[in-house]
Amino acid sequence: MGCDKWHWQEIGKAWKGVGIYHVTLTTPKREHLFGELEIPDNDPAKAIVKRTKYGNAVVEALLRIHDFYPETRVLQFCLMPDHLHAIIQVTREMSKGFLSVTRGYWQGVKRIGREMMPEKFAEEGFTWEKPFVRPMSRRGQLNTMIHYVQMNPIRLATKMLKPGFFYVQRDVEVNGHCLNAVGDISILQAKRFVTVHVRHKMEEMARNGEDHALRDYMNGCVLDARQGAVMVSPFISKNEQRVLEVLLKEKRTIIYIASNGFREYYKPSDLLFDAVAEGRALILAPKSYDPEKRFLSREDCIALNKIAEEICVR
Repeated sequence: MGCDKWHWQEIGKAWKGVGIYHVTLTTPKREHLFGELEIPDNDPAKAIVKRTKYGNAVVEALLRIHDFYPETRVLQFCLMPDHLHAIIQVTREMSKGFLSVTRGYWQGVKRIGREMMPEKFAEEGFTWEKPFVRPMSRRGQLNTMIHYVQMNPIRLATKMLKPGFFYVQRDVEVNGHCLNAVGDISILQAKRFVTVHVRHKMEEMARNGEDHALRDYMNGCVLDARQGAVMVSPFISKNEQRVLEVLLKEKRTIIYIASNGFREYYKPSDLLFDAVAEGRALILAPKSYDPEKRFLSREDCIALNKIAEEICVR
């Protein structure tokens, strides 16, 4: 979608060149100013957001951005009761940076709100946060984000219908570790646990053409799960993630060791969401959330795998 031409770090062109951005705008105090979620027949797949007059105006303003900035086009959006997701593409270099575009839209949303709901906007503490803007540049990221945006109503409906599995349970003691948890905590009472930890030596042998050890180990993990074992891992490496994909596809039970804590309004990723909703997954995470954490160090990986191993020694 033009990302290869994106002059991200070039002097004078940062945030001005060709690119694709994910924009999130959240209402003050997460108030339902944009609409309300409706779930016909208690079926999450049928969930829709019934927009307020203000919500409709917010969407109309979003779709008018192109009138002011012809270099932009909205690829996907989803209006939720208390926030808006939009994926916007910049098709050619702009005279202004993209942050100026979102800032102008944000100011317009507030101006419309003051006109429609002057009393609400005059309330003490009614303060909007700046829009969250994330550039996308990795292969496959656009399709993943479009799917994420489209699935927002279904995810919210599922959380509302099954709140117990999505509520963050704090200070859960697991073999000497004090962690937070999301999912079915009763999974910790299972009779058998097995770690999924692909060793570096196996992967190195596979790169040299000797893949039997790696293949046997990964197949063995799936067989253990089929025999009723709960598979435990941070699922860090690509091969561990391949095992995870098979486990989730076959609806096996897992404990996922997350590398970071649960942020406010946490929702599991696409990969884990359905498993949590159906009581097949427990996500364990550190007590604190670090918003600056982006990468895992070798020490992080060792610590996470150690937690998984200790959970399995019951």
